[in-house]
Amino acid sequence: MKELLRKLIQARSTLDTGELAAAQVLADYFQSAGVEAVVDAWGENRANVTARLKGTGGKPPVVLACHLDVVAPGNEPWEHPPFSGVEVGGCIHGRGSVDMKGGTAAAAAAMVRIARMQPAPAGDVIFAATAGEETDSAGATRFVEAFRHCAPVAGVIIPEPTDFDIVVAHRGLFWLEITTLGKAAHSSTPHLGVNALLAMKGLLDDLEGHHIPFVPHPLLGDCSMSINTMHAGQAMNIVPDKCTLGIDIRTVPGQDHQAVQADMQTLIDKRRTAEPAFGAAIKVLRSVEPMETDPDCDFVRMFRRAVGIDATRAVGFTTDGPHFAALGGPVVVFGPGQTAQCHKPNEHIALADVERAADLYVAAINRCLEDCP
Repeated sequence: MKELLRKLIQARSTLDTGELAAAQVLADYFQSAGVEAVVDAWGENRANVTARLKGTGGKPPVVLACHLDVVAPGNEPWEHPPFSGVEVGGCIHGRGSVDMKGGTAAAAAAMVRIARMQPAPAGDVIFAATAGEETDSAGATRFVEAFRHCAPVAGVIIPEPTDFDIVVAHRGLFWLEITTLGKAAHSSTPHLGVNALLAMKGLLDDLEGHHIPFVPHPLLGDCSMSINTMHAGQAMNIVPDKCTLGIDIRTVPGQDHQAVQADMQTLIDKRRTAEPAFGAAIKVLRSVEPMETDPDCDFVRMFRRAVGIDATRAVGFTTDGPHFAALGGPVVVFGPGQTAQCHKPNEHIALADVERAADLYVAAINRCLEDCP
C-alpha cells in the first residue's frame, strides 16, 4: 500500500497533465492482485478507473468513490519535491498525499483484501477513482451515468481526508463568472471607448453589501460568497472592452442554485437600469449541490458501528458526494489525513493512518453488506 501511494503521488495528476497516468497506476495494482479493473479514458489525458468485486447474494452494492486529480503545488517552496512521494518519519510527503491519494490507496487496498476473503461478500463492492473533482466533476458525472443500472446502492463511502470523522453533510459549490462589456479604444483617447473595468467597479460595489437569500442550516450555518478572480485588459495602451469576475458561492441545503443565479441577474439588471450603457453577462462555471445524509439511516448506523465512531459532523468544504448520491444510496465522507493539509505546501500523511483507514473500510463494507436490507 505504501508503494501504491508513492506511485500515485508520482503520477502527477494536476489539471495540466490529467488523470490517465494515475488511473493506470491503480489499474496495474488491481490487476497484479487478480482484481479486474477498467480504465475509462477520454480526451488527451482524462480518465476514470473502476474495479468491481462480485458478491454472492442479492444485496445492493457498496461504492468506494475516490478522485484522481490534485491541485497544482503552487509557487511556495516545499521541503521535499511535491511529486516525489518521499517517506520521512513514518509519513509520505507530496501533493495529493492527503487530498486524496492516501484515502484512495487505503480504499484500493481494502478492495484487494476483500477480494481474498472467503466467503465473498453478500453484495458487490465497486471502486471508482474519477477525474476532475477539483475542477469540473467530469469523472464523477461520467461514472454515475455509466453505473445508474446499479442503483439503488446500499451506500457510498468517499475517502476524503476527514481525520476519521464521519461527515454526513457539507455545503454546495456554485461558481459564477460575470463579465462586464465595454468598447475598446486607444488609451490616449479614452473618451472614445467604454471602460469595462470601471463598469465592473460599480458592480463590485453592489456585490460588497449584497446578501444572498438563504435559511441558515442547523449544521452548516450560513451561505457564503467570495469574489476570488478578476481579469481585464489586453495592453497598457488599450481601453479594456471586457472585464471578468469569478465568484465562489457556498450554498446550504434548501437553497436553489437557479434561484441564486436569478438573484445575481437581478443585481445586474438593477445596475443596467441605473446606467443604461452598462452591459454584463453571467455564466455558470460549476454547480455542485449541498449534501445532507440522514445520520440515523441504516447505512450510517451500520457504518458507525463498524468503525467504532458514534458521532457524525458537517463540514464547509465540498466533495463529489452529491453526484454519487444520484445512485440512490446514502453518502458518507470518511478518510485518513487532516483537512488542514489540503492544498498547502508540504502536504503529508501518516502511513499508520492509511493502514488504519484500509482496515476500517474492510470492516465497514463487510458490516454494511452483511446487515443491509
